[in-house]
Amino acid sequence: MMRTPPVWSAEELERDLRAAIEAFRVERLKEPLEQYLEAFDDYQGVIEELLETTVDLRQLDQTALDLLSDSRFAVAFRYLAGPIISADDLKTLAEAVLSPARLREDSAMLARIVEVIRAALDRRRFAWVAEGREPSDEERNAAVLASAALMANTRAGTQRRNQGKSSQELAVQQKLADSGFRMVARRSIPNLRTAPAPGEFCPESHLGKRKADVIVTLWDGRVMPIECKVSNSAVNSVKRLNNDAAAKAEYWTTDFGKRQVVPVAMLSGVYKLHNLLSAQERGLTLFWAHDLEALTNWIESTRQANA
Repeated sequence: MMRTPPVWSAEELERDLRAAIEAFRVERLKEPLEQYLEAFDDYQGVIEELLETTVDLRQLDQTALDLLSDSRFAVAFRYLAGPIISADDLKTLAEAVLSPARLREDSAMLARIVEVIRAALDRRRFAWVAEGREPSDEERNAAVLASAALMANTRAGTQRRNQGKSSQELAVQQKLADSGFRMVARRSIPNLRTAPAPGEFCPESHLGKRKADVIVTLWDGRVMPIECKVSNSAVNSVKRLNNDAAAKAEYWTTDFGKRQVVPVAMLSGVYKLHNLLSAQERGLTLFWAHDLEALTNWIESTRQANA
């Protein structure tokens, strides 16, 4: 008889949610500033050099090709806008390709990029450009510091999110290995016959047309795709849990059958209780990164039920 995956009550979810939020607080408060400060120092130098190269942004046309051909300045170039412009948005707005080789061949494309940045230039940081004058030393220094802070904050935030998710994936994999599972090579799994064997798991792979962070085959033969989710706010949790993980769960159970797959979300961070309950109702089994034992205990129960 196959073991039914756990469905947690609102009280149980509330208890684990409080524990997850407390773990999030501890991690965030003890998080070192070194990454941010290192990024700030790097970007401060880049912005200073960019302003010097462009003569305080008054010679963007003459220097744009050199700037966009250097990865350091290419990023800073987009941060001149207020609000900043992503690489994808810049491509769309300027109808351009950001490859240096293409830009050397197409001066009109380069001119469109410069025009987009000039039109979107942050007139608070770079007020002197709009007013057609030279900046004071104070204005220039303030612009450098503000730009470096914007860029460093973005990089530190991206690193934090990526590291949090990666750390969670590694913790899940290590816990599985410690409980007797064997890691095998990642693969594409168009049908369940190509999944890992019972007692095995593979890192990030496609199950059908959707990607899972870890794919486990339980002792009873069912396949358990695990999505690792780290949320830093209750609002953000809707996207990560309900719009992503729960949507994948519905896809997998529809495509492969409810008796063949057990979609799981491994959670850490901040969530809304009603979003957790909604995700469960849509067929997603929830476990928490601060209690990996609950995951492996339930997995072990599938061996006992199959004995």
